[in-house]
Amino acid sequence: MADYTIYNDDTFSVMSQMPDESFDMIFADPPYMISNVGTSCQNGKLVKINKGKWDACQGAEANFEFHKRWLKECQRLLKKDGTLWVSGTYHSIHPCGYAMQQLGIHILNEIVWFKPNASPNLSCKYFTASHESLIWARKNYKSKHYFNYAAMKDGNFPKDTLKKPNKQMRTVWVIPATPQEEKKLGRHPTQKPLALLERIIQASTKPDAIVFDPFMGSGTTGVAALKLGRKFVGVDSEKAYCELAEKRLNAILAQLSLAI
Repeated sequence: MADYTIYNDDTFSVMSQMPDESFDMIFADPPYMISNVGTSCQNGKLVKINKGKWDACQGAEANFEFHKRWLKECQRLLKKDGTLWVSGTYHSIHPCGYAMQQLGIHILNEIVWFKPNASPNLSCKYFTASHESLIWARKNYKSKHYFNYAAMKDGNFPKDTLKKPNKQMRTVWVIPATPQEEKKLGRHPTQKPLALLERIIQASTKPDAIVFDPFMGSGTTGVAALKLGRKFVGVDSEKAYCELAEKRLNAILAQLSLAI
């Protein structure tokens, strides 16, 4: 297959046409479904969240069924010993975790991604949100999984103030929110930092693995995958984000070719 493949389509439509056990790893950052009910800080001002129809809340039951539906497809698409990563805030991560348990997806770890440069809480009515959660899981209880223990223990993570040299990687990761440098070709409202996806892919895949992202956004998963010598397949329903992802993926391929 090519280094990467992008689909601008509904993720369920695309996934339903893919054969069983296609991918070594899946990273999913599904919609938080808060665009018509939440607020955020933008340029120092309190604003209502409006990412688009794809992020609109449909109610607790409908939101849960949506998460269970795509997770079931991901379970089918994972190779026998493949692993799944799901990222989210409290709006989405808890229904995803419960759906995984119902489907028999075996949870390996919960990771707390702490953002030292998180946006302030302008309402001053509750604690400042400064982390997101990640669930790492495998296809089912009987399957096995790959973990690059040495890379996580001995690797160099200079910005992670909790990672001590030659000590085991713990489940709290200190990684700053996405830097402006990574948004120079365009931006996505929930864009993840490259450092986060590089750590995830390095930890849980071997070289030449095929990585899939059913909610691709700006393509950070793909950039990290290509940078680390993996192949990438991504889906997004928004044409503008697919075009942005393609720009970023082509840019990293050009950068890699110059380095040879």
